[in-house]
Amino acid sequence: MFNKILIANRGEIALRVIRACRELGISSVAVYSQADADSLHVKFADEAVCIGPPRAADSYLNIPRIISAAAITNADAIHPGYGFLAENAQFVNMCLESDISFIGPSSQTISQMGDKAYARKTMTAAGVPILPGSKGLIENEKKAVALASKVGYPIILKATAGGGGKGMRVVRSEDELSRSYAMAHVEAEMAFGNGGLYLERFLENPRHIEIQIMGYTDGDAITLGERDCSIQRRHQKLVEESPSPAVSPELRRQLSETAIKAAKAVGYIGAGTVEFLFDKGEFFFMEMNTRIQVEHPISEMVYSVDLVKEQIRAVAGERTLKGELKPRGHAIECRINAEDPDRNFTPSPGLITTCHIPGSIGVRVDTHAYAGYIIPPYYDSLIGKLIAFGNDRNEAINRMERALEEFVIEGIATTVPLHKKIVRDKQFIAGDYDTTFLERYL
Repeated sequence: MFNKILIANRGEIALRVIRACRELGISSVAVYSQADADSLHVKFADEAVCIGPPRAADSYLNIPRIISAAAITNADAIHPGYGFLAENAQFVNMCLESDISFIGPSSQTISQMGDKAYARKTMTAAGVPILPGSKGLIENEKKAVALASKVGYPIILKATAGGGGKGMRVVRSEDELSRSYAMAHVEAEMAFGNGGLYLERFLENPRHIEIQIMGYTDGDAITLGERDCSIQRRHQKLVEESPSPAVSPELRRQLSETAIKAAKAVGYIGAGTVEFLFDKGEFFFMEMNTRIQVEHPISEMVYSVDLVKEQIRAVAGERTLKGELKPRGHAIECRINAEDPDRNFTPSPGLITTCHIPGSIGVRVDTHAYAGYIIPPYYDSLIGKLIAFGNDRNEAINRMERALEEFVIEGIATTVPLHKKIVRDKQFIAGDYDTTFLERYL
């Protein structure tokens, strides 16, 4: 087991990893930018190192500075959290070259699954169902037109190095393809430094279902059920729940078996997620996220497992989970973002003047926010996650509604008012929703 772990991240996920380290008896090191000097992860870590000015490129994305921070504090492992360098194969290699363990999968696995076109090939070879589309990258617009006519419209163009909805364009006719191809290529190049695109059939009203996996150094892998992440805006998740109201026990078994195939195909180690689109009784591989997910707490609640602790153990060659795990109860997560939903989700950085966190049985809040904290304008707008657990879905919804009423954040705009609307919506309460929920109902 590791002696000291440096957390190469910030905010609520850094605090979450620090808590896991403390329970495992592992020392923790926080890194922070000048803008995050007052963040709680800096306060609660055993040690903290400033790694640069506010811009992420000069701090949280600066690999040499993070490696140096690990070296001067004698950290023997680095946990990347999610975002920033969590899926950066170069960072993994630099950790290993510096004799520092990376708490995540190998650089090869990250590279393979980070290249979405290559991932499709790998999953096809492993017998994982994928949507009809290109076998690899599309060489040019002419090839895209020819392939789209075979696949059938609508199709979706995706950046091979993509994420977060960037470099994606839905195309409904050949007339739209030329402009959409150029725009997606440019956006992907600017966002990821890689303009490569692939295409696949576009599903109009799918559900977004993901399977939590945990892979081990002996080549084995297990799953911890599914999460329904269909309620999202601009391909960014807002509400997640587990189990999914659309997944039967038999479908859960099929999804889990398929996810294990995917994990074993790439020798996966640690916590990860295999994501699927589910439509009209069929599911198709979408991508693999080679890291801990933002929404991991709902799986923790339903399966009574600390996924971050198990992730650390798995990479260290240990394990506590074996056999088929059974879900218990229901959990829902609302992402609380510093954004104004009434102004097209405009970011809302600034001073939090009042912060009252809800509590009582079945309510969990993962956050680094507090009254007097200034939300910086330089990073992702997520400031916390509200999780409600119940014996069944109805109790979880009622508990979430109550907790949202108690959640008071003043001084900045947040997504709390929107979440109140969502959990009261008849379609949501009925479990009858898909990825178009927000645009159709709110």
